[in-house]
Amino acid sequence: MRVLFVSILMSMFASCTTNGGLPPLEKVPALDLNRFMGDWYVLANIPTFLEVGAHNAIEHYDLSPDGHIDIRFTFRKNSFDGEPRKYTMTGYPVPGTNNAEWKVSPFWPLKFPYYTVEIAPDYSWVIIATPNRGYLWIMARDWKMEDAKLQSLIDRMVERGFKSSEIQRVPQKW
Repeated sequence: MRVLFVSILMSMFASCTTNGGLPPLEKVPALDLNRFMGDWYVLANIPTFLEVGAHNAIEHYDLSPDGHIDIRFTFRKNSFDGEPRKYTMTGYPVPGTNNAEWKVSPFWPLKFPYYTVEIAPDYSWVIIATPNRGYLWIMARDWKMEDAKLQSLIDRMVERGFKSSEIQRVPQKW
């Protein structure tokens, strides 16, 4: 079991350090943390191993008084009636990035870089990614988004170097 755990961690570290020769992933100029807090429905992603098969996935963000972000990720495994799952993480905005870059920690001492690469002016949708393009989350304040709009966001990420074959839509039905 320990070998499996170490193997998973090593693959995660490796995936955060290489970008396949693509230009650096650009971040938004600034992110207003107060406007960002709350629920976000995950509509599409390049999933981590924990997210494979997720249905009704929601990320919830709470800003703590000391400036870090408490993150709660909930979903149902493999179907809308599947086993409920919940994971908690902590986000730390990186100084000097206007909150557009965070280090996210699933547990101490691990911290992985997350970039806000696009956000709607009204904060109705957001795209978060790792700088190596290994993971991606397209999220919205509402669980429904017009198919054409979601596809246009996916297409823009493919144009920026994400692999279309790895991007999955996350089933949402409420």
